[in-house]
Amino acid sequence: MNSDNDLQIAGDILEVPHLLQPPREHPLTVAEFAGLARAVAADRGSWAHLVRYDATTRWYHRLRTGPGYEVWLLSWVPGQGSGPHDHGRSSGILTVLEGTLTERTERGTRGLAAGAQRVFAPGYVHDVVNDALEPAVSLHVYYPGLTEMPMHTSPHCEARTEPSPAAV
Repeated sequence: MNSDNDLQIAGDILEVPHLLQPPREHPLTVAEFAGLARAVAADRGSWAHLVRYDATTRWYHRLRTGPGYEVWLLSWVPGQGSGPHDHGRSSGILTVLEGTLTERTERGTRGLAAGAQRVFAPGYVHDVVNDALEPAVSLHVYYPGLTEMPMHTSPHCEARTEPSPAAV
């Protein structure tokens, strides 16, 4: 008799190598890119020593690149923000590593605490700001690599193009 708690497998799946997919060197799916962001976030030793805080502008550092993608590290002192923008033809994943960031879109405002992750498609307009009293650090993965960051007058208005490597 089978129950919902029983799992029966005929044979050992590991004995059938042609059914197993080889591990990929680089991510190809949204889930794999989100996993990459979580893995980098968990490896604090790979990024914490690189973080700098700049009171005059948002600080950023490209951590790594792969076939068609980039991983960026950004810091935010209290009050710093990105301004309303999208990411051109790039999709992305924003992961908060330390502190809290606020994301504003035409749908509303949400607080993003450490560990929060946002996945977005090309054309997604948002404004990200550090509204807290403590600095914040975030990780950004872009696919394809970021080549433009059109700025908007508000999260749901027409864009004006201003290329920038310091995108969010």
